[in-house]
Formats: sequence, C-alpha cells, structure tokens
Amino acid sequence: MENVRFIAIEGVIGSGKTSLAKVLAQQFHAGIVAEQFDDNPFLEKFYADRKKFAFHTQLYFLMSRYKQQREIAQIDLFNSRVIADYLFAKDRIFAEINLSEDEFRLYDKIYALIEHDVPRPDLVLYLQGTPEFLYKRIKQRDRNFEREIEFEYIEELCNAYNTFFFHYNTSPLLIVDIKGFDFIGNSSDSALLTKEIKQLKEPRRIVSKEW
Repeated sequence: MENVRFIAIEGVIGSGKTSLAKVLAQQFHAGIVAEQFDDNPFLEKFYADRKKFAFHTQLYFLMSRYKQQREIAQIDLFNSRVIADYLFAKDRIFAEINLSEDEFRLYDKIYALIEHDVPRPDLVLYLQGTPEFLYKRIKQRDRNFEREIEFEYIEELCNAYNTFFFHYNTSPLLIVDIKGFDFIGNSSDSALLTKEIKQLKEPRRIVSKEW
C-alpha cells in the first residue's frame, strides 16, 4: 500500500464512484479529486438529444478532466495520497459511443495530444454492475439532468466498460462486483474493500460478495 499513492475509481453512471471515493479518502487520509459534471452546460441537453449535443458535451468534459489531471500531476505524491472518482480514459469510452465517425476522428486527434500528460494511477477500482441494477439506482437518486437517460444507453455503457476493462493493463486493477455491497451504510463492507486494496499483489483481482 505504501507504493499506492494515486487511486482512480471508475464505473458506469450510478455505480457509486464519488461515495466510495469519500469513504476511501477517510480510510487512507487522502485528498479527493471529484469529477465536475455539474459544471458542464451541455449535459442536460445531451441527455435530451444525444446526437445533437454529444460533441459539445464531450469536448467540455475532455478539457475539464484534463485540467484536473494536470492538477493531480502537480501534487507531491511521495508525501500525500489522492483518490479520483474517475479514470481519465473514461472520456474516450464515452466519445466512442456518442460521437459520429467524423466527430470521433477529430476528438481522437485532440485526445492523443494530451493523454501523455495525464498521470497514471497506481491502482484502479472498477465498480462493476448490471445495467438493471445501475438503471434502478439512477432512477432512485433522481438527478434532474439524468431523468432522460434511457436503459439502452446504460446497457451500452456497461458493455463498453466491460470490454475496456477486460483489456486494461495500464495499472493494477481491482474489479468490484458492487451487488450486495453498501460502502456507505455498512462499515464491514468498506473494511473488506480497504483490506483488499492493502493486500493486493496481483495485477488484477475480482472482489464479490457472492463468493
């Protein structure tokens, strides 16, 4: 754990990334870098009309995330820990799903210019859930800009995320099957995950409550 200074938490919308980041930040006395999706002026319009506003939304997120990642790169990670509630590479996952071919080609040129300036996490947590489970969570939390999200979109994101992390080998990866876990309300669940993080030795491991 001494060598793990920068942890990134990733997962499809509704997986509980920010909530878990807060729990782990307290456990590991770490700072938090939270994704600033509320600031994106195109997001609500995007969910109402994905095709029309996808490129605007994606570019805004790309620049916002890049700025945050550059701020992480300035932190002295030898003397502090940072937990981010997203992985920078997620931006490209969304872009590939939402942009047209021409838009994605332009986006990818911009992405290629900046991705090398982004710090690599020492550990990535992938919060994995089924589309049905995540869609139910999204509806329950009832955020204004998420009300237009369709189940098919969450299903598409789940497939894209699972494919991405199946091939992911840039950082050590802890895959957490979130069904049955309550990291906020159940201290034993958060303690279990903390223990898994501290003891992780292999480059890839799956944690599930159904074992």
